[in-house]
Amino acid sequence: MPVSPLHLPSQTAPCVDCFFLGSRDSSTMRKCLWLWDLLFIALGFAWSITAERNPCTERISGSAGDVLEDDPVGRLKVYVYELPSKYNKKILQKDPRCLSHMFAAEIFMHRFLLSSPVRTLNPEEADWFYTPIYATCDLTPTGLPLPFKSPRMVRSAIQLISSSWPYWNRTEGADHFFVVPHDFGACFHYQEEKAIERGILPILRRATLVQTFGQRNHVCLNEGSITIPPYAPPQKMQARQIPPDTPRSIFVYFRGLFYDVNNDPEGGYYARGARAAVWENFKSNPLFDISTEHPTTYYEDMQRAIFCLCPLGWAPWSPRLVEAVVFGCIPVIIADDIVLPFADAIPWEEIGVFVAEDDVPKLDKILTSIPPHVILRKQRLLANPSMKRAMLFPQPTLPGDAFHQILNGLARKLPHPKSVYLKPGEKILNWTAGPITDLKPW
Repeated sequence: MPVSPLHLPSQTAPCVDCFFLGSRDSSTMRKCLWLWDLLFIALGFAWSITAERNPCTERISGSAGDVLEDDPVGRLKVYVYELPSKYNKKILQKDPRCLSHMFAAEIFMHRFLLSSPVRTLNPEEADWFYTPIYATCDLTPTGLPLPFKSPRMVRSAIQLISSSWPYWNRTEGADHFFVVPHDFGACFHYQEEKAIERGILPILRRATLVQTFGQRNHVCLNEGSITIPPYAPPQKMQARQIPPDTPRSIFVYFRGLFYDVNNDPEGGYYARGARAAVWENFKSNPLFDISTEHPTTYYEDMQRAIFCLCPLGWAPWSPRLVEAVVFGCIPVIIADDIVLPFADAIPWEEIGVFVAEDDVPKLDKILTSIPPHVILRKQRLLANPSMKRAMLFPQPTLPGDAFHQILNGLARKLPHPKSVYLKPGEKILNWTAGPITDLKPW
């Protein structure tokens, strides 16, 4: 059964019993301490959110804040290849749902670059080359992307640009970038074991990959890749804002799967067992508002919560990271070795809470032990508008948004070292490497 949201007035009665009637029951006392902690935290947050209307936010200190507010215009030039519409526009026309799913960054990045001041129509002056492919816009009836044709599409597009323009062949893609927002990026599989077995598509191994997947020491993350947030609909989120002085009366909030009953009914493989552990340990804990049900008030509920769980699923990332930051809910990140979006610009250690997957059974103790002043500072940082903008792909674009953070990441990689340029006749990539199915024409 899902746990109903925690509202302080109706939950403090047990504390009256234990503190004023002399209860000695240890479980009751423990629950009371949690509730008193929550009461003070919630009251403290109510104070902070009222102060924010004055406003009261906190700028990120040091280099992270400077990087977050960088302007990429004038620091790089991007040439956008003009590909046949079968690689992008026709795919989208076939299934417009691709505009709203979590992998839509590949579409909106293309649209952004077409009208961006960093675009150049002269490839000879370009610092970077962009190939607009909608590789995740092949959806099942339920809206899940099927990445199995993606390697053939990417190979086809690269064969086209390498035979029609000279620029790929100069570096074998080292000055090209590709947006690959699928679960495990350019490994093109949604199950980690099979993604690892595949590895990054060999033909992309010199290119810069702009991807949502990020995990240290993982074969699906190239050194030099740019980790980005997944797409979350900015207009929809903006429309669901609630008054800023609304109390945060939910301590911990989560909506989503705990078990993938179709692919992993036991729960040991899906999310490496972390989500199953959340449910088994805290399904009856009054501080935890957790459920598989996804209510129509999901966005509003996040704005009423102090902590929002962001556990791994099949991949370490999810849109909850974006939603938590935008709605000022402290993200509780449960994904060992995750590489977070724009980590050189967003101080994740300061705005979030990191819990090791093995420590999930201690999640209640970890969160209730955080001092209120630490929580308040995290909330002040989250209230910074520049933090929220950096996680979104808005239409129209805004200074400092996710589009600009991607460009900042590309600009910081310039100038390209001379070593990326190949000598005449030199070849590094193996065009015939990889599974035989990837070599079929697309």
